[in-house]
Amino acid sequence: MENSRKGQPIISSLKSGHPKTLLSAFLYFDVSFMVWMLIGALSVLIAKDLHLSAFQKGFLVSVPLLGGAFFRIILGLLSDRFGPKKVGMTSLLVTILPLGWAWLGGKSFYELLVVALFLGIAGASFAVALPLASRWYPRENQGIAMGIAGAGNSGTLIAVFLAPTLAVTYHLGWHRVFGLAIIPVLVVWVLFTWLAKEPPVTAAPTGIRPYLELLKVRDLWWFCLFYGTTFGGFVGLTSYLNILYHDRYGLSAIAAGNLTGLAVLSGSFFRPVGGVLGDRFGGLRVLTVIYLLVALSFMLFGVFLPVVPVAILLLTIGILALGIGNGAVFQLVPQRFSSQIGVVSGIVGAAGGLGGFFLPSLFGVLREYWNLTGAGFVVFSFIAFFCGTVVFLKRKNWEHEWLPVPEISPERDRGLPLLPPAVRVPMEVVFGG
Repeated sequence: MENSRKGQPIISSLKSGHPKTLLSAFLYFDVSFMVWMLIGALSVLIAKDLHLSAFQKGFLVSVPLLGGAFFRIILGLLSDRFGPKKVGMTSLLVTILPLGWAWLGGKSFYELLVVALFLGIAGASFAVALPLASRWYPRENQGIAMGIAGAGNSGTLIAVFLAPTLAVTYHLGWHRVFGLAIIPVLVVWVLFTWLAKEPPVTAAPTGIRPYLELLKVRDLWWFCLFYGTTFGGFVGLTSYLNILYHDRYGLSAIAAGNLTGLAVLSGSFFRPVGGVLGDRFGGLRVLTVIYLLVALSFMLFGVFLPVVPVAILLLTIGILALGIGNGAVFQLVPQRFSSQIGVVSGIVGAAGGLGGFFLPSLFGVLREYWNLTGAGFVVFSFIAFFCGTVVFLKRKNWEHEWLPVPEISPERDRGLPLLPPAVRVPMEVVFGG
């Protein structure tokens, strides 16, 4: 703490763990997200080439998210048993298989569904990267460590910006883009193998029983709902925005990708901000505000379906808020489930993937059978409002039950103001006094 008080709190916080492992966790998460989001990034071109219906478009871009939810539990179990570094190295190599299949095959909708499902292995990186980073850092620095590692969801940005451009401008076609993605996967595998170290404190191999036991804990289900809304909303919307901008507003694949990238950039950049704000003000307080902002922005978009500039503004604000919410949720997870972070990350992460799966599927069904574009956004805004209401009503009980007041006598001696109950660490640890 003294180092933090003397001038460089962020650097001191990072040095409290293993920065090289934190960097490798970010890179692993980043390239995995890039791979995971490729079908969504190329969805306009794939849909045109395969003559997909509105329902098929929504369902195809949602299947990688379903695969991510399924494989996260598996990777979480394997990570606890064999160590997150070994599992991360293996999963990167396995990811090459569906990429190669899409490159050399991918000739039909049903074939791409199988490819999309196994691209979920990349999405399952969540259950490896976050425990790998978290177990290297003390409790008071969980927000910034988890935020930096989790910012790897910016890999979505690489996919939505570059993939359509490579396919159209450079005349590679979407098949070859999948093949090109193998190159950064191999590069990150080398860096991950070189830089990452297994954490000094690892979870004992547990099997499936702890997952079943945790399902009895009511708080876990709330975390699943909260993350299913924030992360599920983030990946679900960024997977579908290309289709929305193209079908609703008539934009080209490249223009739709660039606008989607703008939204992704805002959400990814602000995820670490959510962790830092959670450390400073308390994750529960942050979530209350964030859910209301999400509800308002998507309600306005869904009801009015405004012109392009206003649509971009509302969608970007909503996705930015979801990014902050992602960081805030996982600022809370290690504090409520500090001894079960690997198992809980797998379960909560799976819930996020499931949330992402249902959202584009809902958009596709509503568009296919009722020709409704904005109704899905209205439904999602009600879900976000419900989450914000729950957090607001239950916050004081949760703070009393599992967010005890930190030691404050040093601060009192120095005449500093008392910290709010939800904050587990003095503010100067994060902000330098």
